[in-house]
Formats: sequence, structure tokens, C-alpha cells
Amino acid sequence: METLPFRMQAHVENARAVAEWLDADDRIEFVNWAGLPGHPHHARAAKYLPLGPGSVFSFGVAGGRGVGQRFIESVNLASHLANIGDAKTLVIHPASTTHAQLSEQQLLAAGVLPGLVRISVGIEDVDDIIDDLDRALAAAVRGE
Repeated sequence: METLPFRMQAHVENARAVAEWLDADDRIEFVNWAGLPGHPHHARAAKYLPLGPGSVFSFGVAGGRGVGQRFIESVNLASHLANIGDAKTLVIHPASTTHAQLSEQQLLAAGVLPGLVRISVGIEDVDDIIDDLDRALAAAVRGE
């Protein structure tokens, strides 16, 4: 408990940097993080969460389900886990894991787009997190 404020500050600062980086990347279709000015709830998040809207958000990898799944399989620093809030960065591709039993129509109805990735940004060095995501995106897009 003694270190919680410092850890949360690191989580949110890292999430901001990662979300901004993803938002500027052509391999990413969208970023759902309320801290970004283009998010529909940005003003509300700024009002009620002035330090930042947390470190768990989703983004869409361009290219669909296969690219999203390859992205998850290509991370090295981040862990492929369904839980959230760890000190480590965690990623998951819901369409091929937690929601894999659903049909394509059910996935879309639930808001689980083919390339959707959920990330829980950890407190590692933010440059290392971004480097890992960049390498994984490059491998996923190349089809490795």
C-alpha cells in the first residue's frame, strides 16, 4: 500500500505514452483510451480523472484477427495474460482467447472486433514497452 500512489502514477504515465504512440501508428486502426483528445469521453475523463484514466485500454491492429493474434504471439516483454493491473505489461487478443467460443456475429455484437487487443500497461521502462509493441507489430504485419 505504501507504494501504490507511485505505482499508479507510473502506470498512467506509461499508458499515456503508449496510447499516444499507438494512436500515431499506421498499423493501428483505433485506440480506446479516454486520455486521448479524440476519445468521445475525453472531457469527462479529464474532469473526473485528472491524473489520467488508468492503464487498461484497447486498440485495434490493422489487418484483422490473424494479425491481432500474431501480434500477441510476438511480444517478448509483455505477457500474454487475461488478468489486469499487474506491474508487468499484459496483452490479450480476446477474439482468439477469452471470447473464442463466440461466432463472428456474436463477437461483433459484443464489440470484440477481429484485431482488438486489450493492454494493461505496466511500470516497466516505457521505451522498452513501446519497443516491444513495435517489434511485435512489425512481426505480425509481416506474417511471422
